[in-house]
Amino acid sequence: MANTQPLRIKTISQYHQVMGLPKPQHPLISVIDMDEIKRVPPSESISLVFDFYSISLKRNFSAKIKYGQQKYDFDEGIMFFISPGQVFGIEVDKGAIVKRSGWLLLIHPDFLWNTPLAKTIKQHEYFSYSVHEALYLSDKEEATIISVMQNIKQEYNSNIDAFSQDVIIAQLELLLTYSERFYNRQFITRKITNHGILNRLEEKLAAYFNSDNLTKKGLPTVQYIAEALNVSPNYLSGMLKVLTGQSTQQHIHDKLIERAKEKLSTTDLSVSEIAYEMGFEHPQSFSKLFKTKTNLSPLEFRQSFN
Repeated sequence: MANTQPLRIKTISQYHQVMGLPKPQHPLISVIDMDEIKRVPPSESISLVFDFYSISLKRNFSAKIKYGQQKYDFDEGIMFFISPGQVFGIEVDKGAIVKRSGWLLLIHPDFLWNTPLAKTIKQHEYFSYSVHEALYLSDKEEATIISVMQNIKQEYNSNIDAFSQDVIIAQLELLLTYSERFYNRQFITRKITNHGILNRLEEKLAAYFNSDNLTKKGLPTVQYIAEALNVSPNYLSGMLKVLTGQSTQQHIHDKLIERAKEKLSTTDLSVSEIAYEMGFEHPQSFSKLFKTKTNLSPLEFRQSFN
């Protein structure tokens, strides 16, 4: 993809104009049947950034979506979530006729203003997942999502009254809750892929802790581990919480405590020396974490072996 400045689309009306669609019924929200999009991207490769939320249910999409360093061909019913300010790309093979089907829901943050969803929408971590971490839907799940999308569109196309926003917000909350549920199902059902990530996580942590990286660089960050595994930080933590009940940060701390226990029980190093080798500038921080994890101070743990 050429390194050109991304096309920033600030309003939903502007998106409709770019895609050759009629003006939206509401300036802050739009529900689009992708069959209605007639205009192809202006070039074979285009980068876009929206100032609004986008929730896509894509089928038979003949272009490639690129987000971060990942590309994805949409050849089955999957969902993809983009939050405001994220850059993503669309690539079309030269001379190809773009086919698309599915649904697209656009929500401007101003539509959520002064509602609880304005805050809670940011708690749905899948808005920052990568393209290859999209949500795969079963036929039954897809029918459920389409039903909610159609309910939103029906309200969107009705005469706007004092209840319109509340009804759409309620349906949107339902859509996000279903998406959360289906992602949890995906973490469980895609066991081979996800347990492969889990095994690689253990290998990466072991390699890091067996090197001198702790002393030189300190504890590995969640961002560092996620990049090493080629997944987004939120997807990794979400997957781990479902499979193991712990976040990535908790896994890192557990590995640290294992190594600290080993040093406390098999060496004569002082607690301060061990803290330094574990990547801590201040021994007090190490001791506090150790006690939180084990209910014992490092010295109390060492004394239990004597």
